[in-house]
Amino acid sequence: MTDRYIATGLRPPAPLRRLARVLGLLPLLVLATACATRQEDVLRPVPAAAEASRVEMLVVTTRQPDADPGLLYSGERGDAISFDSIQVSIPPDRSRKLGEIQWPARALPDPKREFAVLGVRRAPSERQILDWFRRNRNAKRQALIFVHGFNNTYADAVFRLAQLKHDAGITAAPILFTWPSRASVFDYLYDKESTTYSRRALEELIVQASRSPDVGEVTILAHSMGTWLTMEALRGVAMREGAIPAKVKDVVLASPDIDVDVFRRQMIEIGHKPPRFTILASTADRALEFSRWISGGVSRVGGADLGPYAEITKLLGIRVIDTSTATSADPLGHNAFADSPEMVAVLGRTLSGQSLQSDRADLIGQVGGVAIGTANLVGSAARAVASPSAALAVSEVRSIREQQSGLKQRISNGRLAY
Repeated sequence: MTDRYIATGLRPPAPLRRLARVLGLLPLLVLATACATRQEDVLRPVPAAAEASRVEMLVVTTRQPDADPGLLYSGERGDAISFDSIQVSIPPDRSRKLGEIQWPARALPDPKREFAVLGVRRAPSERQILDWFRRNRNAKRQALIFVHGFNNTYADAVFRLAQLKHDAGITAAPILFTWPSRASVFDYLYDKESTTYSRRALEELIVQASRSPDVGEVTILAHSMGTWLTMEALRGVAMREGAIPAKVKDVVLASPDIDVDVFRRQMIEIGHKPPRFTILASTADRALEFSRWISGGVSRVGGADLGPYAEITKLLGIRVIDTSTATSADPLGHNAFADSPEMVAVLGRTLSGQSLQSDRADLIGQVGGVAIGTANLVGSAARAVASPSAALAVSEVRSIREQQSGLKQRISNGRLAY
């Protein structure tokens, strides 16, 4: 495609260069699909093994139930919200690497060497859910809601949350929200529509968790396409309830696959008192480069160069961790938040509420060059290429706050148009 430019020494036009880069990603995307071809019906309970760790989670899903007890749910859309309590076994630390999921090689896993399910309680009662939370809560009575990303089976999501809780030392009670994904890189648009299909269900989960007198805090961790679903659900909660519930303290967006203009609008509509936001972003994220291409060339929040824009996010209270140099087993650079030992440690500290701004030097040492940055995520995509002055940053924040105030007034008057 670019041969004639190479032959003449001319530089191809920008659209052609972008297309060439995206086409270069296709082999990696195909490779990722090939690597995902594995034993999937692995959720049948097996006996526990000595020294293996255990993670007990509540799973909330909008997926369609599957009659196969090894699958439990498919990637199709269900007619109702389903609940399950699942206990996952993780091999002893000497038998695994931090950040990795030791995927079962057969339908009945070996808990000594592989991730396995020890028990499943289908449709637990309200009393059983409350008992589960009381067994798994920490001193802060925290609930952690994890929303997975694109291209995930039900088992993928279950094992990922178990791995994160174990490896990052998360003490909050783990709740998985899993939406219908067909787990194929060729079903991007189906998955994106499935997040819209699941938005109201996640809203209800956030609201009900916040209303429970047994829950002290709610933390949300979302990845990739799941960040769009999370932001839309938070936006919906804010518009329904008038504000985000005070118990929702922290929201961590890992590799957010969100249009930067859409993110700006979501932040406006979330309102004056948003939770603390942490964004994990990387300019080396090739999956988000592909997403940007198929989304009209608009930058994704998780893939943009966020470093030059410290002023706005500092004023808005958004912190950004640049994961561009983090080591990852993912050839697309999209899963560093979970499979990089360095980033898993940082994630654990973030979810525990420790300050990252106060010990920047120590953080850089841990992650091997990954540093705290901030970003202009509230301006338009066109402005994202220019570094704003402090005066412009303050002006932007003032503009957003004015829009938030105006939106709140329109909601109170019953008018939601803008």
